Amino acid sequence: MSGRAAGGLRVLAVDDVAPALDELRRLLLESPDVADVATAPDAITALRLIQASPFDVVFLDISMPAMDGMELASLLTRMTDPPVIVFVTAFEEHAASAYGIGAVDYLLKPVGRERMRAALDRVRRFIASDTGATPARASVDALAAVPVELGGRTRYVRRDDVRFAEAHGDYVRLNTPSGSHLVRIPISQLEKHWQPAGFVRVHRSYLLAVAAVRELRSDISGGLLAHTDVGDVPVSRRHARELREHLLEAATRGEFDAGAAPPTGRERR
Repeated sequence: MSGRAAGGLRVLAVDDVAPALDELRRLLLESPDVADVATAPDAITALRLIQASPFDVVFLDISMPAMDGMELASLLTRMTDPPVIVFVTAFEEHAASAYGIGAVDYLLKPVGRERMRAALDRVRRFIASDTGATPARASVDALAAVPVELGGRTRYVRRDDVRFAEAHGDYVRLNTPSGSHLVRIPISQLEKHWQPAGFVRVHRSYLLAVAAVRELRSDISGGLLAHTDVGDVPVSRRHARELREHLLEAATRGEFDAGAAPPTGRERR
């Protein structure tokens, strides 16, 4: 992707619903960042266009016949010089998989002008900071910020602000100092993406940021609790030893939150 997008972005929009495709193209052309928008009514046509001519970014629907958007995106990430991928869909449940593939953004229909501008800004920043890694490799940190849809607007919850996540079926509640946020990502998926960033499973329903632990406590029944500045997290017996080992390693590396004393390893009663 290096060397491309020196002027406006060359964009490919893909959607099997004609009115939705026309609206997406119109929104993209309104942006001064966009030089040209080609369109494709299905993933097979899109693949042929991409093989014939390079694009900076592909705005891609997910639910399409023959080959869906996820399958197309997986193929694109194997290219030597793949385009940036932005998903545009009516279904929020694919977000974790989309970021896992390497998408730089995930838009929910209907897409507003402000949201489109934010997506194009992310694309520009991604291209500008690219040092040769493909989006598939960059996706290791793709969930450093989690999109939260509320009242038709999208905001991002930074992983660094999350102290712990609590499972609620196919959703998780992200607990931060500014409040909690419910997002549709299974906790097992979140664990896979966030484990390299210092999050550990301490209970079947809880994922904990090791660096956010201020001390370990015992509850009235003798169970173990990890205390953070936004609440206590239960630690199951099978995870207790592993958590203590992680805490020791984090303390050695100086990875605890500023102002938070590392746990002493002694439970408070």
